[in-house]
This record gives sequence, structure tokens and C-alpha cells, in this order.
Amino acid sequence: MKEWKEVPKVDLTALTHSFQDACSNKEFKNFVSEINAKEEVLMRYTSSLEDAFEECQNCKNCKSLSSCKNKVAGYCYTPIGGEKIITFSYEACEKKQESLKENAYKENLELFEINEEIKNASFKEIYKDDKARLPIIKYFKEFIDTYSEEKPKGLYLHGSFGCGKTYLIASLFNEMAKRKVKSIMIYFPEFLRKLKASFNTNYNEQFEEIKKIPLLLLDDIGAENCSNWSRDEILGPLLQYRMENHLPTFFTSNLTIEELEKALSVTTSGVDKVKARRIIERIKQLTIDQELISKNRRD
Repeated sequence: MKEWKEVPKVDLTALTHSFQDACSNKEFKNFVSEINAKEEVLMRYTSSLEDAFEECQNCKNCKSLSSCKNKVAGYCYTPIGGEKIITFSYEACEKKQESLKENAYKENLELFEINEEIKNASFKEIYKDDKARLPIIKYFKEFIDTYSEEKPKGLYLHGSFGCGKTYLIASLFNEMAKRKVKSIMIYFPEFLRKLKASFNTNYNEQFEEIKKIPLLLLDDIGAENCSNWSRDEILGPLLQYRMENHLPTFFTSNLTIEELEKALSVTTSGVDKVKARRIIERIKQLTIDQELISKNRRD
């Protein structure tokens, strides 16, 4: 980010005194001596150079981004010398550059109606002390190891409310994102509502994106108000496409797969067990059924 400064029209005597006073600080004098500009140019920017020097000193003594004292956190106000003028640019500090590099993978994970904080989910924070999670963690490691050679099945992860099902899947997706594998996590009930509302805008575009994304999570399936449209026009074709193209698909639910079948069979138009069974068969083809019963971590 560059900031251009017009050459100030100020009395030269005053400029000289101001610059010389600033240079009485040896560290400031060393700082400006490294700028590729003549003294008569430097002295016209004394105030801005003092600001840049202060920020440079802040960076030298900075321990973390969270404690940054600069005007723009993570960036240092930096002078760039010229023949007649000096420009100032906000340059990312080393810690900021490291942070940007470390978090670049998050662009590979797209969220729909799911809290952005889930992008911070990691294997290091998935409570390995909880024995109920161990089979899932083991599965995740196998998934990562085999993904490049074959497309392993996803999970149908069901269990008690608030036990961290979504967070667990997010930790896997984040690891895959670091390997440049794109994914989408969708809160399914709200997605259906928004998709239906987008018929006259970008309906096809949205639907095609989730069909073809390498990794997909349908979060809280079974919590939606089931209709013929959502089951037969959305969920059915979506799962069929992903099954045929071997695209790993994940589900979280508070319902067992048997309970989900019952929920999908009942719509506002009546009961249709056959169509519900077709959906369940596709889910079984796409996933490994895994239960997670644990304490509510939202309390």
C-alpha cells in the first residue's frame, strides 16, 4: 500500500532545524541514512520519517502480531527514497508475511452459513483425550494418506448434540486444504432455503459448484423441513453425481441413518419410503457410518 506525499512548501530554515533536531537521535540518523535520498529531500519529510522510524522500532521490539503497536497492525510505515520526493508504503512485517503464508490454505475451504471460526479447526485441537474420537481420528489419517491414490469414502457422522461433529470434519478439510484440495462445508437446512430463493438468479451456478467440489460436507442433514423438491430434485441428483464421480462426501446429523430414512420419507405431500430408501442407499455408497457420543462442548 503506497502513500504519496507531496513535497511540503515550508521555510527551509525551519525544515533544517527540525531535521537536525530529529537527527540528534543517533538511531533515527542511521535510519534515514539508509534511505536513497539526498538530505535536502529528506528534511522535507521529517515528520513522516519520524513516524516511519517509530514504527520500525516497534517492529524490532514486537513479540507477536497481537501486540503490534503500529497504526496498521502487521504492517510497517516504510519510506522509499527518490531523486526529488519520498513515497511511503505500508509493508507487511515478517510476522505478518508468515501469518499470510500459513493461512493462505483457508482460501481452499468455502463455508455456507457456518461460522468462519471453523476455519481454525485443527488436529491439534480435537480433544485426543476423548476416546470416542479415536476411531474418527484414525480414519482421518487414513483418508489423508490414501486420498491422492484413490478417493476414499466420506463419513456419515451422527451423534449427540454439540459433541463437535462439524469441528472434526473441519479439521480434516483444513488439512486437505493445506494440500490444495478444495472443499465446501454447508449448513444444509439453510442452504436449501437460500437455493430455493435463488431460482431466478444463480441457482444453477450454486448447485453445480457443490456437485463438483472435491470435498463436500452437508452439515446437520435431517434438520431441514423435508419436501419432495429438497429430497428428489436436490439431494438425490447431488448424491448421485458425487457417487458416480467418486467425490468424497461427508454428513453430520443428530439422527442415525435409520432415523434419517424415516425423516426423509415424510414430506408435506405424504409418505414415500421408496424414494427415502434411494437417498439412504446413495449415502451408504458414499460414506462410512460412524457414531460419536460425547459431552456437549458448546456449554
